[in-house]
Amino acid sequence: MRYTLRQLEVFVAVAQQQSVSRAARELALSQSAASTALAELERQFDCQLLDRIGKRLKLNALGFQLLPKAVALLDRGEEIEELLRGQRGVGSLDVGATLTIGNYLATLLISDFMQRHPGSRVRLQVRNTASIIERIVQHELDLGLIEGDCQHADIVMQPWVEDELTVFCSPRHPLAGTADVSLERLLREAWIMREQGSGTRLTLEQATRHRRGRFNILLELEHTEGIKRAVESGLGIGCVSHLALRDAFRRGSLVPIATPQLDLKRQFAFIWHRHKYLSTGMREFLRLCQQMTEGVRRSDEIELPTIP
Repeated sequence: MRYTLRQLEVFVAVAQQQSVSRAARELALSQSAASTALAELERQFDCQLLDRIGKRLKLNALGFQLLPKAVALLDRGEEIEELLRGQRGVGSLDVGATLTIGNYLATLLISDFMQRHPGSRVRLQVRNTASIIERIVQHELDLGLIEGDCQHADIVMQPWVEDELTVFCSPRHPLAGTADVSLERLLREAWIMREQGSGTRLTLEQATRHRRGRFNILLELEHTEGIKRAVESGLGIGCVSHLALRDAFRRGSLVPIATPQLDLKRQFAFIWHRHKYLSTGMREFLRLCQQMTEGVRRSDEIELPTIP
């Protein structure tokens, strides 16, 4: 074999970071050692894998072909290393989760995973759907847990559990307790909305795409809890997963607004790169996710610790 795993490791890090210096820091190497490893890989096979554009390095066509194969080989190598160390081949796992899943489900799943596999290492990134998809495409994440749709050709999407959004307001809001609010009235209200690129925003916009009129957006916030606090203070109305609202509804600090004319159902789903090797850790994590929702019809039926 004319290449080494270290050379592939450097190549993958440079491809992801688009910089030799950042890749070197990630791998705890000197910049010269990282540059030498990459240059030697290209020299041995008389090829070029990256193009320099300004100060950034971008994969060329050959580099794009090599990247998923290199990542898969490194994943398998890590499993072998864990087995040789006397562990169970679970290794490390980079998980990305969208906000609802990340804030309410992912930490519980990761805790369970690490208790079952004490030698494992899990890194969690919580971002919106568009950002998680991009990181999966770039092989920066092993597995994504998203609450929006994904049509990318390089990504496998596997449904997990149904979720449903709920429009809500403060109990002091004029719409509180109204039996059925027309869409026209809803559009006139001040909205505290998720940002563009979020699965929640996309689901709400798709549910209203055939109606005339636009949302009156007062605030765009990236965090579900921030939206809930703003609505509680009376700034406007919001729409997030019912899962994120259960405790607030129980306490009475927020109340639902009935919107039977809107289809706000969606699916939580798993995503991974089409060329990704499903390591033991990925398969085990997926199994625990399915176990958590076994017998559950919708996300808000999942048993979670009560927030006082």
